[in-house]
Amino acid sequence: MKENSPKIIENFKELAKLSDYSFVEKLNSDPDAKFNAENKMPREVFSGHYVSVKPTPIKDPVYISHSKNFFKELGFSEALIKSDDFIKMFSGEISKVPQPMKDTGWATGYALSIYGTEYYAQCPFQTGNGYGDGRAISILEAVLNGKRWEFQLKGAGRTPYCRGADGRAVLRSSVREFLAQEHMNSLNVPTSRSLTLFTSKKEQVSRPWFRNNSYSKDPELMIEEDVAITTRVAPSFIRVGQVELFGRRARKNEHSEALKELEMIVLHLIDREYSKEINQDLKLEEKVILLAKQFQNRLTSLVANWIRVGYCQGNFNSDNCAAGGFTLDFGPFGFIDMFDPRYQPWTGGGLHFSFFNQPQAAFENYQSFISALKPLLKSTPNSLQELEIVEKEFPKTMQREIENMWANKLGLDEFDSNLFNELINLMIETKVDYTIFFRELSNLPSSIEELEKSFYSNSFENENLKSRWSIWLNRWKEKIEKESKEELSRKMKLVNPKYTLREWHLVPAYQEAQNGNYKLVRELQEVMTNPYDEQSKEIEVKYYAKKPSDYFGLAGISHVSCSS
Repeated sequence: MKENSPKIIENFKELAKLSDYSFVEKLNSDPDAKFNAENKMPREVFSGHYVSVKPTPIKDPVYISHSKNFFKELGFSEALIKSDDFIKMFSGEISKVPQPMKDTGWATGYALSIYGTEYYAQCPFQTGNGYGDGRAISILEAVLNGKRWEFQLKGAGRTPYCRGADGRAVLRSSVREFLAQEHMNSLNVPTSRSLTLFTSKKEQVSRPWFRNNSYSKDPELMIEEDVAITTRVAPSFIRVGQVELFGRRARKNEHSEALKELEMIVLHLIDREYSKEINQDLKLEEKVILLAKQFQNRLTSLVANWIRVGYCQGNFNSDNCAAGGFTLDFGPFGFIDMFDPRYQPWTGGGLHFSFFNQPQAAFENYQSFISALKPLLKSTPNSLQELEIVEKEFPKTMQREIENMWANKLGLDEFDSNLFNELINLMIETKVDYTIFFRELSNLPSSIEELEKSFYSNSFENENLKSRWSIWLNRWKEKIEKESKEELSRKMKLVNPKYTLREWHLVPAYQEAQNGNYKLVRELQEVMTNPYDEQSKEIEVKYYAKKPSDYFGLAGISHVSCSS
């Protein structure tokens, strides 16, 4: 075994021995949980960091896929995926797991801010005490080869935060999330990860969806869909909205332990996500300031990377923003086809969460995070003032990350605003495919005709537009001439992926999966975990292609609802 190779976990009992539940052992449980039977009905949760709740297993789980790459990183033997105990656990049955594993999972509450505005109406009690993990249940924490991971089942049944819903995820959304998380990781963008995907042919639920060949923006009918459970994995699942919940309670002094519980969750966040950057021996106020700085660095880098690869989160509320600074909650997400700064895959998202507005949306979430930290610094005015200075630095930090990203995408030593602005205008007027255009540009074309593969319209009939493109291309080539063409092309191709996971790739994959055929899911998994590579001609023809014209405006492909 190589010196840095992970220790291989050969069987389920070996995995059990590595469990280590820091969240439930170091933080407060909901004191009312013991009075509420199984904790599967909607109710207010007034205090505590989590509610203990058992997942609801899906009936007769059917294996679809697992992430071979992530198994290797964790040190999981491939034999584990065939283990009955392993299959049971990651399809929701944890009642008979071996010790020291716990036979109960946990769900967490969090607050909701949309674009910086606090909301309470989404909570069925209008108080904010009933909003949280409605169908996501964490079932395991383990330290694997020196790194702590939390394993969370999505679609694992009801919790007190289910707001009357059934607690299930459907196969359609589960396939999307399972593939997207590993694709995002392969794009070198920080993200939660996918471990396993199971479905059931014995359990269906109803969901609102669109009619076939519909152009409606709103779901038109209820359909029956197979349920599924995906296991998503991250160092922690602490969200901005979670810190915000405890910040609100401390600000309003809602109960005697409110400020203490805020301090506990913030220190736990630092321990789980920022222990390398923040010394544990520092004073609380020093830790809080460093946390604000480090999260700012991670969040601005993350959003710049989203734009780099053509990803739009769609619903970037504070509760969908990981406090560890990685991509979380692949709900109404989308990878852009035809370039449009206003691209928004979610029918309920609006312009405020559109493609080029993601930096501003990130700032709104960041401000919610800073607001949640402020009660901890109330007794130290100088620290509070320093925190506000850090907060004001966000737009500049974000701008710097965005400009560096565009310079790298274009193969430039430094950002050129004039060159960039003219390019954006040309891309909009010409209707270019975002991914294909930048990948073809990475080949360092000698003429604009070599970029035609990325154009949706026959723009060269417009002589003025063609002339502007030629002028732009010549200006760009003057900027990059100092470097070896081969080396520059290689570097640009490490920034500009060849393959991104388009919705029109996903639709046939989850439709076939609904029919019991998982071939397309596994094919997409293979292609999209090698997004920068040149692959076979067959794969190139199939996936390195512009969106077919028939799909534009089509419901479920050009846009999606939030039902899952």
